Amino acid sequence: MNDITPQELKTLKDEGTQIHLLDVREEFEYDEYNLDGKLIPLGELPTRLEELEDWKEKEVIVHCKAGGRSATAKNFLLSKGFKNVRNLLQGADGYKKLS
Repeated sequence: MNDITPQELKTLKDEGTQIHLLDVREEFEYDEYNLDGKLIPLGELPTRLEELEDWKEKEVIVHCKAGGRSATAKNFLLSKGFKNVRNLLQGADGYKKLS
């Protein structure tokens, strides 16, 4: 699945599309600015994977601050059987620039 740009995500959110958004940043980053995604820091993802079981067959958009950690998370989720995972290019920083 192709990754997603900040503008594409903004369009989905503006249209009210149901989004399964996973934030893999740390809690302090989430507290500073967030996109209303489910927070599971990248280091905790392997031990908290069961929290995402219902998302396995759905489109999942993963993001971090700039796109690096979420690219790692995307590959991890795909390796665990998730079917449709997209990385938010430029991360939360890129999305924040649209506001």
